[in-house]
Amino acid sequence: MSRKNRESGGLVFSTEFGKMCPGCGEAASQCCCKDDEDVLTGDGVVRVSRETKGRKGKGVTLITGVPLAGKELKDLAKKLKQKCGVGGAIKDRVIEIQGDHRDLLVEELKKFGWVVKKAGG
Repeated sequence: MSRKNRESGGLVFSTEFGKMCPGCGEAASQCCCKDDEDVLTGDGVVRVSRETKGRKGKGVTLITGVPLAGKELKDLAKKLKQKCGVGGAIKDRVIEIQGDHRDLLVEELKKFGWVVKKAGG
């Protein structure tokens, strides 16, 4: 066990509760520290960019800085994927939409009243 783990006493799994949150020590299903943490961090700008790194040349559109969390973020991602007619995922509060749909997504996100910038050539 590393020194850091011993010092923090970080319980990560319990046979009684399953996964444990390292932040608050509660069961992951009852943890609320992730939901509350920094929903409105950053500069308040939603950024839409394109990336191909680690995807064997396949491009995805990334949406970062959305001031939503949890179920609201999932619902937004679902609507955007349906609008584009493609799949996608949410990873670390970043919405990934398969393909290059930057123009369409910028217009859709502006309808929510957010400041949206198109980034990434």
